[in-house]
Amino acid sequence: MKFSIFIFLSLLGTFSAGAQELYVWTEPASNMPSKSIGIRLNQFYMPQYHNSESQIHRSGPMFRLNPELMWGINKNWMMHANLYASNMHSTTFRPEGGGLYIKYRFLSLDEVHSHFRMAAYAKGSIINNPIEYNEINLAGDNSGFTGGIVVTQLLHKLALSFTGGYIRGINNTNDDYNSGQPRNSFNYSLSAGLLTLPIHYKNFKQPNLNLYAEFLGKYNPETKEQFLDLATSIQVILASRFRIDISYRRQLSGNMFRINNQEFLLRLEYNIFSAYK
Repeated sequence: MKFSIFIFLSLLGTFSAGAQELYVWTEPASNMPSKSIGIRLNQFYMPQYHNSESQIHRSGPMFRLNPELMWGINKNWMMHANLYASNMHSTTFRPEGGGLYIKYRFLSLDEVHSHFRMAAYAKGSIINNPIEYNEINLAGDNSGFTGGIVVTQLLHKLALSFTGGYIRGINNTNDDYNSGQPRNSFNYSLSAGLLTLPIHYKNFKQPNLNLYAEFLGKYNPETKEQFLDLATSIQVILASRFRIDISYRRQLSGNMFRINNQEFLLRLEYNIFSAYK
């Protein structure tokens, strides 16, 4: 009986205190529960796009499929493995490569209805696409590696998070950088999540409704290019295990030569807690 109560409180604490930290476009400093496994299916959609300045023209929509496996190693370490496939760089839908992400939480200051956490992250990707654009995107477009810091503050039903990092692009498996393309970039983001439902928790089977606003930017020091995007999202969590994200991302300002200036995201995620002993 005591063990059942402990498990219930652990799950409730994870999803009631931290549900608004499950950002859609960034990772918080918090980690998945220890010994848990998560399965994600991310579907990105970019509408037809024409940019007269860069002469980019896409006659049809572009799609990217990104299945993702997540592992909560322990309370401080977690890992993601990603695969990518799309029609963004070809006329057919085809595999593009994969990536590995790892995060280490090194600071946690917890109180009753708030906490402050910091984490370090790193990711590496191997991609087979042609290198066509100046945005270094390790989520399907570019091979390379990135690392940085995440800082997250929870204040009751509001969670704020900042991410800052460095990205280094390397040659793709089927294409090399030319002399005019940047290989170095800095990324930054500011994310806010608000838990709107339920108003009062009774059990962990209650649906959660979260609203998010995320500002996402990059800067290329070699070409002096930059952009700033705004992503707004709605998130539903069912039975503390199944998660649905719907999001729209749009460029607010910028001059970076990139594949598109807007996209939609649909994410489905299922989590298995205490997946192994």
